[in-house]
Amino acid sequence: MTHVVRPATPADVAGMHEMIIELAVYEDGLDEVVASEEDLHRALFGGTAISDTPANTPSGTPGLYAFVIDAAEGGLAGMAIWMLNYSTWEGQYGVYLEDLFVRQQYRGQGYGRALMEQLARTCVQHNYTRFQWWVLDWNRPAIEVYRRLGAVPMDEWTVYRLTGDALRELGS
Repeated sequence: MTHVVRPATPADVAGMHEMIIELAVYEDGLDEVVASEEDLHRALFGGTAISDTPANTPSGTPGLYAFVIDAAEGGLAGMAIWMLNYSTWEGQYGVYLEDLFVRQQYRGQGYGRALMEQLARTCVQHNYTRFQWWVLDWNRPAIEVYRRLGAVPMDEWTVYRLTGDALRELGS
């Protein structure tokens, strides 16, 4: 079965926001989601001809991108939200996948693979040298999919994060 992956449009934002909530439920992190549909719209489309508000980026243009797959019966079956990163060692951009989500009823039917293939094609088409993402250690189904695609874990790296008071203190 061929799945058509397309760039997200403003009309997809509500469905994408629903999937962000579904992902948060799956990852037992619903209480951490504070992003609104408006936040998502602004991140994806702010500062463009189709938006009245600027993006919240230094350039005022979007720094976030998304691909979606439509469900045959309407609505969205899945999405990939991504952004560019940059390797100073390679001197090239890459893709960082923030969220890959396929709704439960569509899993195991190639939707996730189709989204990953589109992201890999984006890298190849633009000569991006890396395609990276994080996955929770307990998410065995996702890990198995990623390994079948040829992805390898970056075990020698530890992720660090500043948020909340620590971020505000450092940035003040």
